[in-house]
Amino acid sequence: MINLQELNVYYGKSQALHDISISVRSGEIVALIGANGAGKTTVLKAISGLIPWSDGEITLNDQSLRGKKAERIAKMGIAHVPERGGIFGKMTVLENLEIGTVAGSQRKDLEQRFDKVFKLFPRLKERRSQLSSQLSGGERQMLAIGRAMMSDPQLYLLDEPTLGMSPLMVRHLANIVEEVRNQGGTILLVEQNARMALKISQRAYVLEIGRVTRQGASEELLQDEKIIKAYLGL
Repeated sequence: MINLQELNVYYGKSQALHDISISVRSGEIVALIGANGAGKTTVLKAISGLIPWSDGEITLNDQSLRGKKAERIAKMGIAHVPERGGIFGKMTVLENLEIGTVAGSQRKDLEQRFDKVFKLFPRLKERRSQLSSQLSGGERQMLAIGRAMMSDPQLYLLDEPTLGMSPLMVRHLANIVEEVRNQGGTILLVEQNARMALKISQRAYVLEIGRVTRQGASEELLQDEKIIKAYLGL
């Protein structure tokens, strides 16, 4: 579905990504793991058009994203859920969800989309009239994912969805990400919680200082001694 080939990204004269090649097939959860500053968020921003990229190529279903603005990429079916969700605190839960429909290629079947979100997140239905600023951290992350669902995307880019969450909420959000995939979603997941990311994903890439240093089946990486020592805290 999404394919990055030898992608290079610069911040001024500083190179952030070096010949990155990553692919995600339809129906997969693919994880990007690595230390802070490794380039994980930069990968997502490049895909969604939030930052420019120079050499290399990004394609969605074999269609190049080169030169396309973020709004166009969103309408092509890529939903980016940034770190900490990026919700609008002065708007209600319902209004935040409605914003998600703007990127949808078709604004039909909105009632079914709301039903789908509220079935997965019953707490949002209960609080749909509340200001988003009144939600807990976990609820805000649910709202961010729900808003992405409202655009009925082909691909979800999830950036640190469990950041700052309690262990209980981490497990809950992990289950939610798996359920999104079970409902037909395709997900590229950036996570500091490498153990969780590897447990729920099918494949994974390890980024170090802007380079892919390892890749493979998530089950295999979970058993890799170097990965265990560097990222799993054992």
